[in-house]
Amino acid sequence: MKSIAIIPARYASVRFPGKLLATIGDKPIIVHTWERTCAAGLDRVVVATDDSRIGQICSRYGAEVVYTRSDHSSGTDRCAEAARLLGIFSGIVVNVQGDEPMIHPEQIRKLVQWMKHAHWPIGTLAKRLTSVDAFHDPNVVKVVFGQNRRALYFSRSPIPHWRGKAPSDSIAAGMCYKHIGMYAYRAEVLQRVASLPKGEVEQIESLEQLRWLEAGIEIGILETKYESVGIDTPEDLQRLLGNLEG
Repeated sequence: MKSIAIIPARYASVRFPGKLLATIGDKPIIVHTWERTCAAGLDRVVVATDDSRIGQICSRYGAEVVYTRSDHSSGTDRCAEAARLLGIFSGIVVNVQGDEPMIHPEQIRKLVQWMKHAHWPIGTLAKRLTSVDAFHDPNVVKVVFGQNRRALYFSRSPIPHWRGKAPSDSIAAGMCYKHIGMYAYRAEVLQRVASLPKGEVEQIESLEQLRWLEAGIEIGILETKYESVGIDTPEDLQRLLGNLEG
């Protein structure tokens, strides 16, 4: 079964326009993400962008680039258009966020291997939370899943709530998980989820994966030991640079 990683890369980020072209060392963020994704050993890696500045930089480093529309509301929608343009209608498609320059190739590799042997339409990652602050942070998406590793719910709220216990008790018991926003879709499922109308719960939480759950599409959860480091703001970039220098 073939596997392809598509890296959605838009220029017009609301909180940090042009962030993918900001540099870490001597390379733009998007190039770091592409290089680490290539190291995962998939059959193909493509950058999907709506901007010629991003496309030209990526091409200069040897990346395969496909140009998509600029009106997509999510990375999933951009991945779906890119897959159609590339004629990818079978196999596994991995959505790797372009603003994660420190992504671990092993994460991508293990998720793809798991999907090849599992029955899930969509697979994603979760990491155990160890911080009470992160548990309460609405920018940290939490996930609860069953014994069969099927996702039950994703939320910006601290879930699960352990009645009569403190959040620290839940964390100490290993019950709390952060969602790591990398998705592996079966190619035909990717096209299906991109065609779904927005769901009510999705709009409340502003989490696209809830649209899929609302539509009855199962999502499998694979546990990872690696943290995700996304660059959403200039402050995030400065924090990462400081950590690298330290």
